[in-house]
Formats: sequence, structure tokens, C-alpha cells
Amino acid sequence: MSGSQPLASFETDDPHIFTKTIRSLSTFCGIFAALAIVVAVVITCQMIFVRFVLNGSAIWQTEAVIYLVISATIVGLPYVQRHKGHVNVDFLPLIVPPRFRKILALIVLLLSTVTIGIMLFYSLEHWHIAFERGWRSDTVWGVRLWIPYLSLPVGFGCFLLQLIADMVDLVRNDEQPFGLKEIE
Repeated sequence: MSGSQPLASFETDDPHIFTKTIRSLSTFCGIFAALAIVVAVVITCQMIFVRFVLNGSAIWQTEAVIYLVISATIVGLPYVQRHKGHVNVDFLPLIVPPRFRKILALIVLLLSTVTIGIMLFYSLEHWHIAFERGWRSDTVWGVRLWIPYLSLPVGFGCFLLQLIADMVDLVRNDEQPFGLKEIE
């Protein structure tokens, strides 16, 4: 295969290996979130069919759909952050002189990193307690709760890494603060 590039070229001397790896991880999280939503929709359709066509009962479907949608939301956070899809109020960045936008963006990313770091800590603790004590849901299905709870530390952990990667890109000038073009 002469002349073709490998799918992922992560050389050790590449200064952007960290951000490239995190971007790939965030993309994987987005794919997982999309698949979880699709599976939740399929389960919902199956549940409707069982309940209203076959006149049967839904034992596990509602709970599974709830856990899948929550997991998709939390694990999808890094993908949305990677593509700057979160709600962004850019009034302050627009009125701040362009030379101060980078400082403001770094402050925002730092505060977000601290907040998500706290969320990660407590979600990891909550997951560990559920795992250690063998918690199960109080339903007929009785799912082991550490399984759906795992999406919390995974999602917040990947989100934290994406925030750090965004900070690295901003410091390296690989990205404009708040995605705004310089207007001077």
C-alpha cells in the first residue's frame, strides 16, 4: 500500500497525540451515545408491541430504556463538547476585547474542569459503593445497579479529558477562544 496513510498516525514525536487521542475517545463516546438511543427506541417499540398487540407485560423494558437514555446523555457529553454543541452564551466573549477572550476562555475551561472533576469524584464513589454493596434495583428485573451507574464516571471522566484537551488546544493556539474569529 504505497502512498497511503494509516488510519491513525500517532507517532510519539507528534505534539498533538494527546488531543488526537482524546478527540478519538470523544468520537467513540458519541457513537456509543447514538447507539444507546437507537437501542432505547427499538426496546420502546418492542415494549409497545408486547403491551398493546400481544397484551403482555413489560418487565424490564422501561427500566432499560431509562438507563440507556441516561447513559447516552452522560457518555455523550465529551462528543458534544468536542463539537462545541453545548449551550453557549457568547454575550460576554463578544463584548470583551479580543486579546482578553483567551484569558476568559481559559477561566471558563478551568472552572468547568474543576466542576466536572468534582462530579467525576462523586460519581466514581457512588458507582463503587453500588458495586461493593451489590445494590440492585427495586424492580422485578432487579438489575445490578453498578452496571448503569458505570456510565456516570465513564461519561464525566471522558468529558473531563475533553475539557483538558480543549484547554491544551487553546493554549497552543490551535483553537480560537469560544470558536469566535478574530475581528479587529
